[in-house]
Amino acid sequence: MSQRQLPIILALGTTQTLAWASSYYLPALLADPMAHDLGVSSNWIFGAFSASLVISAMLGPRIGRQIDLVGGRQVLSASNLTMAAGLVLLGLSQSVLVMAVAWLVLGIGMAMGLYDAAFAALGRIYGTEARRPITGITLMAGFASTVGWPLTAWGLAHIGWRETCFAWAAANILIGLPLNFFMLPAIKGAKQAAATAAKPHVPLDRTMILLAFVFAAAWTVTGAMAVHFPRIVEATGATHVEAIAAGALIGPAQVLARILEASVLSRFHPLWSTRLACVTHPIGAAVVAIFGGAAASAFALLHGSGNGILTIARGTLPLSIFGPKDFGYRLGIIGAPARMAQAVAPLAFGLLIDVMGAKVLMVSSALSLSALAALFLIRAERRPD
Repeated sequence: MSQRQLPIILALGTTQTLAWASSYYLPALLADPMAHDLGVSSNWIFGAFSASLVISAMLGPRIGRQIDLVGGRQVLSASNLTMAAGLVLLGLSQSVLVMAVAWLVLGIGMAMGLYDAAFAALGRIYGTEARRPITGITLMAGFASTVGWPLTAWGLAHIGWRETCFAWAAANILIGLPLNFFMLPAIKGAKQAAATAAKPHVPLDRTMILLAFVFAAAWTVTGAMAVHFPRIVEATGATHVEAIAAGALIGPAQVLARILEASVLSRFHPLWSTRLACVTHPIGAAVVAIFGGAAASAFALLHGSGNGILTIARGTLPLSIFGPKDFGYRLGIIGAPARMAQAVAPLAFGLLIDVMGAKVLMVSSALSLSALAALFLIRAERRPD
């Protein structure tokens, strides 16, 4: 990574870590105390969170188009303000209705401020050279749960869940907003371009549909494993301690895989690394099916490594095939089914686990292999703009 790219990578890596920690990773720790305080089941909290992901998916193409026109500076800066507003409203909520509205506001903020928006911003800045910067920010933001969960847990233990929401809101204003606004370059002529631009024509051709399917299938598995991994490996015979220890390996495996992507795999077309990423989860599932819960750590390492590369591929693969023209808009279209799937996956797999137990890994492996099959139908050649 060049010295010219490094400041922007460090800034966006920091703001992405903050954005994920203060939105997507909040319900895992705050759902139960929030539900207790509001006098409802935690399912209401997770339901509102799923609705926020749906809102994020629906807004994805529009947000991507805006970044294509004016760059990421305005949009990502606005995401910090929106997330801060949602977090303050969440901290102030005294009813399920206000809590739900707060999560919908956070859903808008997530559409404007998570990976797809950051990838689009880097595509707008660097064009076809955005692969390494995309890898760089995912390396940093891969620690979002590692940083965010302990901080949220500390806040929950010492100041309460409401004040923790206020603290994350303050972090968005005091840290995220200045970094996004001052470190991302302004795009010359952006206002004029936004005023005169017509809606782009991006046909939903075979390649677009295949890519949307690939990431929807892959993110279904990712969303399910993020919530149910310990429960699934316990069903294979692992103890509770072994399941938790194995789950802790997923984050480091993601980061190590991204380092591999930034070094060795960067020499190859992203299509090849994406194919590799889709096969690691089924291999891990086969290992744990053969050796039982004792192989839970191997499963975690294989699943985590594939997930780490898939996150990068979500930005680099469409860029390598279609180029930087209308990149943000394309990302929004391709990513919408994936975000929808991510919202539904925890509930769907929870119901499947009740019926199938550890055999649910057959379903997740089938999804990963179907994504792999779709990837073999996509050509690596650069498409004309």
